[in-house]
Amino acid sequence: MSEPDAKSAAASAARALLNACYDGVLATLSVDVAGYPFGSVVPYCLDQRGRPLILIASIAQHTKNIRADGRVSLTLFDRAEPDLQAAGRVTVLGDATRLAPEERELALRYYRWFPQSHDYDRTHDFHFYALEPRRIRFIGGFGAIHWFEPEAVLRANPFDTHAERGILEHMNADHGDALRHYCALAGLEVPEDEAPEMVGCDGEGMHLRLGLRVLRIPFPAPVADMQSVRATLVAMARAERLTPSR
Repeated sequence: MSEPDAKSAAASAARALLNACYDGVLATLSVDVAGYPFGSVVPYCLDQRGRPLILIASIAQHTKNIRADGRVSLTLFDRAEPDLQAAGRVTVLGDATRLAPEERELALRYYRWFPQSHDYDRTHDFHFYALEPRRIRFIGGFGAIHWFEPEAVLRANPFDTHAERGILEHMNADHGDALRHYCALAGLEVPEDEAPEMVGCDGEGMHLRLGLRVLRIPFPAPVADMQSVRATLVAMARAERLTPSR
């Protein structure tokens, strides 16, 4: 594989990991112990622009740190891997900015990922922050180390909030069997008393939620419009195995 191809493959792997995880270690600059990093664990999802989105409480230490200095990093990795040093991990370095009231539409995805948090920002003084990436570091295993500019890794969702919501409502209302089949393709057994719910759909895959767990299922090939995503979902509902995206 040529160096440009290897770099492109690493960027795709970094993006896949960003999409597959839904929590990570947020590092902020401490206001109590000046100059030292402060680490905390936060849930996140990607917004329509591909940025990590977090919901944090005003009283939390990391929020106090962000208010003083918005420079942060978010590190994520697949905790299911037996050897974390040999597995992939991503660190997003960037600036945390609080969402303005007119940006609240971006928060809808977060609520679908974590429905228990739906009223936090109203009843417990929680607020949404978007992480605007400056650089992204990806380690794909021993010696496979890459630095990326954000545009090399992040992808905006081709479906706006209205279009994505339409896809989800249709699939959840009319195609429960297909959702179960997608889980089976990914090797996940769904208990009879649980129903998977599609909570996200973008140009490279879908997210299904089972209870508190969120599962990323990639598409065999990228999609860019309603016609192609519809055809892909139908084909996957009939597939006998999950074909990796390229």
